[in-house]
Amino acid sequence: MSQVIQKTLRDSAAMRWTALLLLALAMFCSYIFMDILSPIFKEVQDTRGWDGTAFGTMQGSEVFLNVFVFFLIFAGIILDKMGVRFTAILSGAVMLTGAVIKWYAMTDGFIGSSLDTWFTENLNYIPVFDELGVSPFYEGMPASAKFAACGFMIFGCGCEMAGITVSRGIVKWFKGREMALAMGSEMALARLGVATCMIFSPFFCKLGGDICVSRSVAFGVVLLCIALIMFIVYFFMDKKLDSQTGESEEKDDPFKISDLGQILTSSGFWLVALLCVLYYSAIFPFQKYAVNMLQCNLTLTPPAEDSFWASDSVTIVQYIIMLVVAAAGFASNFQKVKSRQYGLLGVSVLALITYCYMGYMRQSAETIFAVFPLLAVLITPILGSYVDHKGKAASMLVLGSLLLIACHLTFAFVLPLFKGSAVGGIIIAYATILVLGSSFSLVPASLWPSVPKLVDAKVIGSAYALIFWIQNIGLWLFPLLIGKVLDATNPGVENPTEFDYTWPLVMLAGLGVAALLLGLVLKVVDKKKGIGLEEPNIKE
Repeated sequence: MSQVIQKTLRDSAAMRWTALLLLALAMFCSYIFMDILSPIFKEVQDTRGWDGTAFGTMQGSEVFLNVFVFFLIFAGIILDKMGVRFTAILSGAVMLTGAVIKWYAMTDGFIGSSLDTWFTENLNYIPVFDELGVSPFYEGMPASAKFAACGFMIFGCGCEMAGITVSRGIVKWFKGREMALAMGSEMALARLGVATCMIFSPFFCKLGGDICVSRSVAFGVVLLCIALIMFIVYFFMDKKLDSQTGESEEKDDPFKISDLGQILTSSGFWLVALLCVLYYSAIFPFQKYAVNMLQCNLTLTPPAEDSFWASDSVTIVQYIIMLVVAAAGFASNFQKVKSRQYGLLGVSVLALITYCYMGYMRQSAETIFAVFPLLAVLITPILGSYVDHKGKAASMLVLGSLLLIACHLTFAFVLPLFKGSAVGGIIIAYATILVLGSSFSLVPASLWPSVPKLVDAKVIGSAYALIFWIQNIGLWLFPLLIGKVLDATNPGVENPTEFDYTWPLVMLAGLGVAALLLGLVLKVVDKKKGIGLEEPNIKE
């Protein structure tokens, strides 16, 4: 007589990967909005009068409340106390609220409004924050930048809350299974949002022949509505899982400050947290200026206005090809039949070459940088699966640091040498961007799955929140620093396509050097204390 074994949604590969897909799609939408103004910096400057400092201050404001009002710490406590479901929907609603505010700040309706007048006359001096040099505003900052910064702050609270919630949700559904693969896959899909933003933000901004930056932001707002829907659908899946397992979404033990003490006294936790802030500070702030950096270092000749390469339809075609690159490359990792695996890999490579050729023909810095996450989508599952079955997470972080340093130094010193070479410069740019994106894929595949090895299960939410809080310090500081360094090293330069980016890129390469040193220290600490970072997640 056979015994029927009761299975839960978590035991079904299809169901747990469906849950992951919902979370990843929500983060995909949030990543698009995060950089929605990055590829149209020149258009924002032309239509709204923002200089590099105003743009960098607004971009850095995304994490201001998380860092200086400690919202991320509260978010971690909310997550540990209220659970994944409640926090996911809350984060989606907060992101959408902030996005709507930022959209209105960029509309023509804001210009000359009472809000425009108020923001022009106020928030020019913030007590304490000004004295500390960390104010999100400054005297003379355009009113639209101030109001957009307010909305971006609120969005940032929701976005980072969503980030820790998604990480916690993946741990819940994949612990003891393919967790590194799941986290790496989630980030690979989410980072396609960067490419989507780089392609479609300029598309909507220039749609119909007139420049309208608020259209791009409106596109992001619509996607955040979809993100909220994804979180709502996940809510019901997660609730069903708990009804099957008998687990309670809320914690029986009340949150105690001493729980944070357990986290903060772990040397391994601090090394991982500092590595995180260095990695992310060298990538996310760079993304906000990358398109302009390419415009300054590449010789780009716009195609004739009546040609296919200047039409709106080419944007759609190129994006479809990008999806083929990502889908075929990602799927190739899960094929057990070698011929099918190599066939999909071949399709992905051919599509990638086609995409790069189209980017060259379009002579568009935005579409060139959009290639950033594509190699990561291909290799992240490989890296995640390797960490799950073989380990070596700390070693991968060291490798990522080396690649990070090499890429930023290439942008700083090698790429400018090819200015004037229409083909050579774009080849160098494509190769460096692809490698940089792949180096960044090492972080979700190796760093995030290591956190559950460092802290008790009941404070994982708070641990992720603390790491994100430390990370957000860098995400606030470095967009601002890049803008200030640009202004300081380019005195009198008014054309944003003539900036010299050497010193901002050297600064970012320095972050890679610091990350490399910390990665080596982490390997020593891991070996000495037996944390298990080099061990596989799945025990054979």
